[in-house]
Amino acid sequence: MAQDPGSPEVRDIQGLLQKARESLEAAQLLLERGFYGFSASRSYYAMFYAAEAALLRLGLTFSKHAGVIAGFGQHLVRPGKVPNHLHRYLLDAFDLRMVGDYDTPGRVDEPRARKALERAKEFVREMERFLAKEAQGSDGDREHAASSSS
Repeated sequence: MAQDPGSPEVRDIQGLLQKARESLEAAQLLLERGFYGFSASRSYYAMFYAAEAALLRLGLTFSKHAGVIAGFGQHLVRPGKVPNHLHRYLLDAFDLRMVGDYDTPGRVDEPRARKALERAKEFVREMERFLAKEAQGSDGDREHAASSSS
C-alpha cells in the first residue's frame, strides 16, 4: 500500500535520509580538513541514518545501534533486498567510528577515513535505491488493488 507523502512515517524517512546526506557532506569536509577520526564517525552515521530509514520503510525501529545493525542484516540483507556487502560496510564503519570517537587521536588515518567515506556514499545510494523501489512497489500494489476492486 502506498504511503501518504505527508504521513509522519514518510516525513521521518525523508528526515533520516537528509541526515544521512548531511553526514556525508560533513564527513567530506572533515576529511579535507584532516579530522580523520571525526570524518569516519560521520561516515558511519550516514550509513546508520540510511539504514534506519530503510528499516522504518519496513515498519521497523530499533533503540540501539546494535539493533539497527542486526535488523539491517536480518530484514534487508538476508532476504536479498539489498546487496550483502553493505552489512559488512556497516559493521566495519561502526568499529572504525568507535576508534575515531573513543580512541586516542591519530588512530584513524586518511586512507581509512577516505575508504569509510566512499563506502558510506555507496551505502546511502543503495538505501535510496531500495526506498525508491519500495515506493514504486507500493504504488503498483495500490493500483493493482484498485483495479481488482473495480
